[in-house]
Amino acid sequence: MKQSVFLLIAIIVFACGKKQETTTPTRESITESIYASGIIKSKNQYQAFATVNGIIENIFVAEGDVVKKGDAILSISNETQKLNKENAELAAEFADFNTNQSKLNEAKLFIELSKNKMKNDSALYFRQKALWQQQIGSKVEFEQRELAYQNSKTAYYSSLVRYDDLKRQLNFSSSQSKKNLLISSKLENDFTLKSEIDGIVYNLTKSKGELVGQQTSLAVIGDAKTFILEMQVDEYDILKIKKGQTVLVTMDSYKNKVFEARVSKIFPIMNERSKSFLVEAEFIQQPDILYPNITFEANIVLETKNNTLLVPRNYLINDTLAILKNGDKVTVKTGLKDYQKIEILSGLTENDEIVKPKE
Repeated sequence: MKQSVFLLIAIIVFACGKKQETTTPTRESITESIYASGIIKSKNQYQAFATVNGIIENIFVAEGDVVKKGDAILSISNETQKLNKENAELAAEFADFNTNQSKLNEAKLFIELSKNKMKNDSALYFRQKALWQQQIGSKVEFEQRELAYQNSKTAYYSSLVRYDDLKRQLNFSSSQSKKNLLISSKLENDFTLKSEIDGIVYNLTKSKGELVGQQTSLAVIGDAKTFILEMQVDEYDILKIKKGQTVLVTMDSYKNKVFEARVSKIFPIMNERSKSFLVEAEFIQQPDILYPNITFEANIVLETKNNTLLVPRNYLINDTLAILKNGDKVTVKTGLKDYQKIEILSGLTENDEIVKPKE
C-alpha cells in the first residue's frame, strides 16, 4: 500500500515537472530603445593648462567660485619676464618715432643747406660759363666752378636719400620695438591663467609654490548652470541614433527618478579602443542640483507604439519562430522589441496560445 502511494506521488511530481509554460499575445505599449551609459559634464567644461614654466605665485580663486571670462585664476612667478618687459618698454621709448623727430629735423635742415649751396654753386657756374664763352677768365677757374656745382648737386641728392633712409629706419625701429613690447606683454600675460568663459571653478589641481610646466593642467572650469550628458554608444547601434531622439536618464544620485533629455550631438568618429561613439544629449528639464562626472544610465528611444500585439521574447526562437500549444511551429514577423517583449506584426493572434521553448 505504501509503495503504491509513493509511486502515485512520484508520477504527480514528474507530471508537474513536465508542465509546459504557455502564454497568449497581449495588446500593450512598447518602446524600442538603445542602452547607453556615461557621465555628466558641465557645458563648455574645459581643462586650463599652463603655457609657461615656473612656480605658482598666487591663486586668486577657490574651488566652487564663480568667475567671469577674463578673471585671473592664478599667477606663475615671472621675475625674468618682468625685466624683459621693462627692457622692451625702454627700447620702445628710445626708438619711438616721435622721440626721434629731432633727427629728421636735422636731416631736413641739411637738405635745405645742401639745396642752397647747390643753387649758389649753380649760379656761380653758369656765370663763369657765360664769361668763359666770351673768353673772359681762365679755363681752370671755369672747371673749378663746374666741379663745385657738380659736388653740391650730388650732396643735395645724397641728403634727400639719407633723409628717406633715416625716416624708413626710424619707422622700422619704432614699429619693431612696439611689436617686441607687445610680444613681451603677451608673454607676461601667459604667466597669469585666466578664465575663458563665464562659469565656475570645479577643480584646482595645483597649490601655491608648486612647480608647473608647459601643458600642465591647472584647473577645471565649466558652466555653472547648464550640463550635458556624454554617452558611449556601441558601433552596432550608432546608425540608429539621430539628433532629437528622446533619452530617458536615471542616476544613482536621484533614486527612482527618470529625467528626459534629447540627443543634441553625434561625434562622427569611433573610439578604436572601446569600439563606441560619443553622443551628447541635453536635459529637457534639468535636475535642480548637478555636478560634473556624475554617472548615469540612459535609454535612447528609437520608437514607441501603443496598443500593439506583444509576446515575451523568451517565448520565441531567435525572435522569428513560435510554438503553438498543439506543437505546431509558426514563423512570425516581428517589429519593435525591448529587453523583455517583442511586437508581433503577423503570424499570431490574440487567441493563439504559445509554448515557452525549452532552454
